[in-house]
This record gives sequence, structure tokens and C-alpha cells, in this order.
Amino acid sequence: MTGTGMAELGKGGNTGIGAERVTVELHGTGGAVDLSALLVAADGRVGSDDDMVFYNQPSTESGAVRHLPADAAGPERVEVDPAALPADVDRVVLIGSCDPDDTTRTFRDVRGLRVRAVQDGAEPVEFLPPPLTDGERAVLLVEIYRRGPGWKLRAIGQGYANGLAGLAEDFGVHVTQPAPPQAPANPTPAPVPAPSPARVDPPGRPLGAISLDKGGRASISLDKEDRELVVTATLEWDGGSAERRKRGADLDLYALFVPASAALHGVTEPGTLVKSRHVPEGTPLSPGSAGATGADVVYYKSLGSLTEPPFIRLDGDSRKPGRETVRIVRPREQGYVLLCAYSAVRNGIGSFADFGAKVIVTDGRGSTVTVPLFENTRTRFWVAIALADFTSPDGVSIRHVEAYSSRMTERRPVLHRDGSIRMNGGPVEFKRR
Repeated sequence: MTGTGMAELGKGGNTGIGAERVTVELHGTGGAVDLSALLVAADGRVGSDDDMVFYNQPSTESGAVRHLPADAAGPERVEVDPAALPADVDRVVLIGSCDPDDTTRTFRDVRGLRVRAVQDGAEPVEFLPPPLTDGERAVLLVEIYRRGPGWKLRAIGQGYANGLAGLAEDFGVHVTQPAPPQAPANPTPAPVPAPSPARVDPPGRPLGAISLDKGGRASISLDKEDRELVVTATLEWDGGSAERRKRGADLDLYALFVPASAALHGVTEPGTLVKSRHVPEGTPLSPGSAGATGADVVYYKSLGSLTEPPFIRLDGDSRKPGRETVRIVRPREQGYVLLCAYSAVRNGIGSFADFGAKVIVTDGRGSTVTVPLFENTRTRFWVAIALADFTSPDGVSIRHVEAYSSRMTERRPVLHRDGSIRMNGGPVEFKRR
């Protein structure tokens, strides 16, 4: 930010800034908007809840980021000292949000929304986000991010309908939700839902048809010596609304797998999300597997096989709303199978929930587990939906995961030998027609 006058960024534009303290101001009229900041690591997530700066937590421990309320000196603002940021902070994301206690308030009510970044000895930079008229209650405004040894400022302007809580949780901030109202003393009997987080059926007894709650699990009993048994896992999506289907609805099912010959009964619970430093440890599931390699993948470019390893096969690639299915045989040969969905770039920024996406797992013998998606998370190309854990001698456990990649990253999830999952750690592979 050098020279004189005022520089203006368009959505997606960026400019270099110095390492000196920069003040980001939030301007607007017609509705109260709060300004917050997140300190985000290279994996797209915060290190802890302490990495969120806002009116109730006005400074980081290091003092590198400070929140200042509107006063005689200016509007609500956040000061960022790039040179003082911890080395593991990759960027500082500035967020605008409507009153969380008034769910009727959206950015449609806010006029003249404008972000202004000021740095000593440099010309100010302004960004006017595009109109937010689809019920957005929070918006990613700008971010200050590392680029080599220097720093840059990028204009974003991406809105979120689920408010600050939904946006912050996308970055790993735990947001406490209000407790549900207590049930009356003598409620009318109602159908009993599938227990959560786990449900285990007695050996040999069909589970029936259930749908998992968020974070839930269910176990299907399997005769692992049955060579006729086929477990199918299907990604279904209807494309959502007609407008959503028109913009694009090409999803792809990926089955990341660790065979039994490489799997570990680890100290980390299967399905746990881990960071890049995680080292799988545990007892080998099969004798002699200590030196075995880790996971591989079945997808539209590598369909797999049912007659030889991995004994998993994808039925093909659907480029329109419908379904894609993997069939899994020889369950004794399986360790962990992570069921993921990829949204082709040309689909735009619609969430996986917009597509009506879900995974259905069945043994064809009377047990069917549906794994839905609950979050309306946009600008994500990957979601890890469910983990199938075949390491139990009596069957397979299906766990709801619903973990999303970082914003705008193309990196595939990683499935470790112990069944743990790392998002944003795999290869990048663009899908083209």
C-alpha cells in the first residue's frame, strides 16, 4: 500500500502490504454489524477458541490482533500487527456479522457496507462487498495473509446464511449453542430415534433402516466368512432446487481405504479428525502388517475391483443428479473405508447440503444406515461424510463424520492407518470434462 490517494479492491482482488500495524475499519448503516477476526493456520483452522478476537475477547494473548469498539476515534475496527503474529498463523480473516440474538436481521438491511484498511505511510485500501440479498447473516470481508516473506490483503465478500456461529465453526471455533427446551413432565410417547452416538445390533439380527444423527454411529453385524456378502455405499444427491441444478450438480464419490493388512487398532479413535503432525500408532490388525503401506482410493479414475484387492469397486461416474455406488466384498480383507464427496469446480459455491447429498450404506440383508449432511457450508470442494470401520470381528461400524475441506482448497482428505482423518492433506486433482 504505497503512494497517495485511495486504492479500491474488487472481490477476489489483492494487494501487497507492509509488516507494520494495519487497522481494518468496518463502515455501514441501517443495521448493527459486528466485526471479528480469526487467526487461521495453514490447514484452514484456528489453533483454539482463543484465536477469535471480537468484542467479548478483544485481544490475542500476544497482542498482535486487537478489537476496538466504535468511539470518537472512529468506527468499529481491528488492529493487526503482522510482524507480531505467531509463526503458525497463516492469515487473519476479518468477519462481519449481524446480531446473533436477532435471527431476522440479515445483510439485506445493511447499507453502504464498506471495509477500509489503513497502514501508516501508505494509502488506504477500500473494499465494497457485493450486495448480500440471500439471507446472509455473516460475511467473510477481507483477509491478511502471508505470501513468502511478506504480507498481502485480499478482498473476499463471501456471505453465510447460518451466521457467525456457522462461519466460525467452519474454521474450527467451538460455538456454544443454546440448550434445547426441556420436555414436559409427561410427554406424549413418540417413536424412539436411533441412539447416538452409537447403536449396536445383536449378532445376526438385521438393524433395519436408520438415519444417523450428527456425530452418530451404528453397527451392522456381518458374517465375515460369507463370500456372497456385498456391502454397498451409495452417494445420492438430487441437485437441490431447479436453480441449483441449473448452475451445476456434479458430485463424485471417493472411497479412501486402508486394507486390513495395513490397518492399526490405534490409540486414536477411528473417525477422529487430526492435524498434519499426527503419526498413526497402534497394534496391527493383521500379523506382519507393521511395515504395510497406508490408504489408497477408489474413484472415477480408479474404479477398483471385486475379484482382487482392494475388493472395492465403483460403479461409474454420474455427472448429473443421481447416485454413485461402491460395492465392498470380503469384509475380512477390509480395515477402514472413508466415504467422501467431491464437488466439481464448475458447480460453483453451493453447499453439499444444497445438492441434497447423503450416503446410504446397506448389507442387502435388512440393515441400512443413512448418513445425512447437516451443515450448509459453501465454498468447499470436499466433504468426508462417513467412516466404515471393518476392524471389529463381528461387523462394520458406520460413523457420521461430516468434515469439510478448508475454503476453496482442492486438496483431497487423507485416511490414516489408524482410521483417523486429516482434511486438506491429500493430492490436488481437478476434474475436467
